[in-house]
Amino acid sequence: MTTATPQLLTVPEVMTRLKVGRSKVYDLIRSHRLVSIKIDGCRRIPADAVQDFIHGRMEETA
Repeated sequence: MTTATPQLLTVPEVMTRLKVGRSKVYDLIRSHRLVSIKIDGCRRIPADAVQDFIHGRMEETA
């Protein structure tokens, strides 16, 4: 059985996808609105977490 490894994004990649600044991405991480992991001091955000964040925001405004 093979499981797909989630795509991990860097903070700059998330900044580009969300069209926000670096401090905003870290604020979302600190406030637990955006899931992230640390790998040897490097912050990585699963691409699915970014999509979940976007969908959650869209549901809030609907």
